[in-house]
Amino acid sequence: MGFATNRFLFLGLFMALFGRTEAQSTIKSVDENIDIWIKENFAKSKIPPFSFIYGEKQSASFIRKWNFHAEKLPSDQPDVDKYLFTYREPKGHLLVKCEVTGFQNFQAVEWVLKFSNTGNANTPLIEKAKVADHQFAATRKGTFILHHAKGSNAAKDDFIPLDDTLAVQKSILMTPKGQRGSSDDTSFPFFNIEYPDQNGMMVAIGWTGKWYAEVTQNDEANFSLTAGMERMKLVLLPKEEIRTPSVCLLFWKGADRMAGHNKFRKFILAHHSPKINGKFAVPPIAAGLSRGGPSPCNEFTCLTESYALATVERFKQFDMMPEVCWVDAGWYPGGTGWHEGAGNWFVDKKRFPNGLKPVTDAVHRAGSKFILWFEPERVRKGTSIQVDHPEWVLSQSEPGKKNKDPDTYLFDLGNTQARLWLTEHVSDFLKKEGVDYYRQDFNGVDAETVWKVKDGPDRSGISEIRHIEGLYAFWDSLLVRFPNLIIDNCASGGRRLDLETVSRSIPLWRSDYGYGEPDGYQNHTFGLNFYLPLHGTGLFNSSLYEMRSSMASSIVFFWDIHSAASSIPKMQRCMQDAKRFRPYYFGDYYPLTRKEDLMRETSWLAYQLNRPEDSDGIIVAFRRKNCAEEIIDVKLRGVKENAQYEVRDEDSGTRLIKSGKELMEGMKLSSLKKEGSVLLVYKELK
Repeated sequence: MGFATNRFLFLGLFMALFGRTEAQSTIKSVDENIDIWIKENFAKSKIPPFSFIYGEKQSASFIRKWNFHAEKLPSDQPDVDKYLFTYREPKGHLLVKCEVTGFQNFQAVEWVLKFSNTGNANTPLIEKAKVADHQFAATRKGTFILHHAKGSNAAKDDFIPLDDTLAVQKSILMTPKGQRGSSDDTSFPFFNIEYPDQNGMMVAIGWTGKWYAEVTQNDEANFSLTAGMERMKLVLLPKEEIRTPSVCLLFWKGADRMAGHNKFRKFILAHHSPKINGKFAVPPIAAGLSRGGPSPCNEFTCLTESYALATVERFKQFDMMPEVCWVDAGWYPGGTGWHEGAGNWFVDKKRFPNGLKPVTDAVHRAGSKFILWFEPERVRKGTSIQVDHPEWVLSQSEPGKKNKDPDTYLFDLGNTQARLWLTEHVSDFLKKEGVDYYRQDFNGVDAETVWKVKDGPDRSGISEIRHIEGLYAFWDSLLVRFPNLIIDNCASGGRRLDLETVSRSIPLWRSDYGYGEPDGYQNHTFGLNFYLPLHGTGLFNSSLYEMRSSMASSIVFFWDIHSAASSIPKMQRCMQDAKRFRPYYFGDYYPLTRKEDLMRETSWLAYQLNRPEDSDGIIVAFRRKNCAEEIIDVKLRGVKENAQYEVRDEDSGTRLIKSGKELMEGMKLSSLKKEGSVLLVYKELK
């Protein structure tokens, strides 16, 4: 039977079973197959779970009259279904394509819209495109709770959990406040809506710009979700196509809302993490080849070939070779500060007369890899890009207003010629210099203002769309050219975290907060672990309290291995512990203390990582500097009630045998000193 015949039968069955005409539908139980949800909501004569305004008319008023086509696409994964649903204007030239993916093993669905002008004249205005616009219902009345998080602002409360009880006819709006991207400052594009009937829905937005999501409780049994790009009102030019943000819904069931978070963490590892040889890329344990230096040195502006080689030899001497050697900003020629050279993406030959290849060769001979920092979207006045290609850079100054740093420009990733040049330049550089991993930062540019200035009449949002599309295309090209590449996503820390970026990159430096301040690092781990299993931060000193405060699935060591004040044995233990405990951070996560205590120096903070498939886990706890209590009682989760577990204290070596029931009912953790930490490892006895 041919493909065309198969498709015909599929469409016939599709229309017969699912061609209903209700304005909205709901999912009553996550026991439903996600494929059924897709077919019920994307069907002929049905209002889909998205909306837009076209020619000043709401799409709900006409979309059922448009020409509809459904096609099931090939999938290279047996548990993943892919569809293309198209909606074509009957007497015009607008084509709306909705690319939908269903994940059977996770009860998850995601989609993205593409608007195309197939004609030879401009379309009417398209505005307020909501990639998600849908109503969801519980099986009984009760309380809905929105679990979400703050974004990053280089602060102690970055990624801090937030919980809001919904109220009938009230809305909660989430959108990033800052100018660097999707998780900048006020909001985080991952959240969990807990239903009153032991069900819930995880939501993720994929857009590395100004997105929004709004949750509104309509009555005591249902709520609405809308989400999209905040600023969009434009005509499409002839033959032009644009994309929207993407949205992902993952339905979960359980008495504990952590069931949703942990299901989502597994989903991220399976389907939205960078892959190497078909498996998620394990975030590396890294160490810097420099630690700045005396004034006027900053970042890596004083690093030289000989110093870098000496550091590699030092690592080897004490058996402390990291998995990745890290060189950050300042390896290129510039002015007095590392940021002054942004736009000179070539090696400073005064400090590296032979390029970086002698350093990367030494790193490779030692059995490690090499990561290098870039910031391609920021261009400083007088650098090679600004001088040679002024048509590729955009000013962040608004006409008639005071200039915002007139010497800093945005590299225009929406310019295809500029993006292709950058792709070739960076690719050639990585290959020539022997760079294994690519670190991309994004600082100091008011991109939102730049895009507004560039847009033009009836084109609001087009510059943002083209830039974000260009960013994804740039990263995708690098990943195709270098299959073993890891992209480290940094934007003044973790200000560009969303579904699209975590699919392509890993945030190895999740916050620029107070380099080395341990309590803030504890908070960041506590908050981010609700949603993302892959992330890292820095470590500047080697005490146990600081090391455990920085523990995550990745760590970047920025200690000074050349200093007499450093302790080689302590640094060796830190590196060993980082590698030994990293696998637990890919498991299930459970907070053991209250989020209300995160910002207090008078409290304990504790969390648990559990690996059901290995029947083991770890407990990490901190007694902060002004905490009066030497003991805290925690209740473990995810363990088997009738099983026996060995619990080992990593510091004292003490071993206890506890039943799962005992661990669930309560376990005492103690630290005699303030700024003390506890690390316990437990494993089921077979």
